[in-house]
Amino acid sequence: MRQVTLLSFFSLGLATLACGQGRMGRGTSPDALEHPPLPHSDLERRVLSTLSDMVKAGDLYANVPASDGRFLRQLAEASNAKVILEIGTSTGISGLWFALALDKTGGKLTTFEIDPRRAASARSNFKKAGVDRLITIVEGDAHKNIAQWKEPIDIVFIDADKDGYVDYLNKLLPLVKPGGLLLAHNMDMVPDYIRAVTTNPALDTTFYTSGGGMAVTLKKR
Repeated sequence: MRQVTLLSFFSLGLATLACGQGRMGRGTSPDALEHPPLPHSDLERRVLSTLSDMVKAGDLYANVPASDGRFLRQLAEASNAKVILEIGTSTGISGLWFALALDKTGGKLTTFEIDPRRAASARSNFKKAGVDRLITIVEGDAHKNIAQWKEPIDIVFIDADKDGYVDYLNKLLPLVKPGGLLLAHNMDMVPDYIRAVTTNPALDTTFYTSGGGMAVTLKKR
């Protein structure tokens, strides 16, 4: 059987997506199907208000778009994740989406950020949204700091230096629980990481192509 290259795999996925859009009906676009989340609690209202303020202020550097953030929240809440590690806090948008899930699962987020100014901004945003009790920010070089982590992990979300993705994978994969997830943002920018997760028989990876794109990897049981 002829080997399928990563490029042809992505091309096939995009073609399939285009075909799927065609079945939505004439005049219907994916954007037309996108609706903002409606708050279901006071905390969710506060988080969504904080996110809205961040967008209005242009506080978006190295953050996830709303479609990706909602996907993160859905994965975390549906899997009942209690221990989430994030590499790349930035100013806290993805952390706020995770917090919506963790408030329901009783879990915590530990997020790593190398830039002290972005860490300070994230800390302020978490406090404003009322979710700072759910989140610990670790400042400094994540490559060094994650080496100190010993606790089993439900979800790892990587959105940091692209040439460091494989190192993060190698250090954290042994700690991810069987049935846990590794999520890699901006998947089109990390071919070495994609190669690593798609050639490991202990892993199963699919690709989420909305927003900034994400590789979703299951650690098999």
